[in-house]
Amino acid sequence: MQLSHTPAAVSASFDDPNLVSTAGLVPIMRLADDAGLSTLAQNRLSVPTDKGANAGAKIASLVSGMTAGADSINDMDLLRHGGMSTLFDRIYAPSTLGSFLRTFTFGHVRQLDAVASRFLVGLARQAANLVPAPAVRSGSGYVFVDVDDTIIEVHGHKKQGVGFGYSKVRGLNALLATVTTPDSAPVVVAQRLRRGSCGSPRGAARLIADAITTTRRLPGMNDQKILVRADSANSRPSQCQRRVDGRGGCIGHRLR
Repeated sequence: MQLSHTPAAVSASFDDPNLVSTAGLVPIMRLADDAGLSTLAQNRLSVPTDKGANAGAKIASLVSGMTAGADSINDMDLLRHGGMSTLFDRIYAPSTLGSFLRTFTFGHVRQLDAVASRFLVGLARQAANLVPAPAVRSGSGYVFVDVDDTIIEVHGHKKQGVGFGYSKVRGLNALLATVTTPDSAPVVVAQRLRRGSCGSPRGAARLIADAITTTRRLPGMNDQKILVRADSANSRPSQCQRRVDGRGGCIGHRLR
């Protein structure tokens, strides 16, 4: 038997008060709490007015929403379905989280960078295999910090900072640094979101310095050899070399 017509609209809701569709958030957010996410955000963010109140809980809500698959403010409503209020406290409405984020300035973004770096250190202490120090048997024993940028394509010309960069695609430019050891997968250790039209080297030296500093704070990394790898488009050799030398690393260039 087959349906002989197409419905005009289809909608689905998940509103059983005894069920949740993202139960995996429970161990994830427990780990985040043990690593200090909420406390760090509450103590280090100084977002003004009532929109910045309870910053720790709001940052935790945003992280949990993104972990569950939200990629827009409206999608954060997925945290308020079914029995989520039984598992979690202080679940904020998408409009509240949007107002919180719109209050951010560049200074608040840098505060959030400080939260992220310290949270990564706390996470590494909770999960020893996240970024394990290289063993003696692992060849060169280097810890690798890789730096590169990418274009995040957007389709709204009114979005703040949007522009055309080297790829000729309308978007924003994201500069990323990852840390890798012979026994671990890459882990993002520093990031910057930049104007779409900015040049690749803009802010790279500072990001490299931040990435090495954070890597040094990870358990067992203080005395490790760090090799920074970047292509020539993402670094001004003199500036980057000074930043790297001052933090006990060395730099190499990748060929495109």
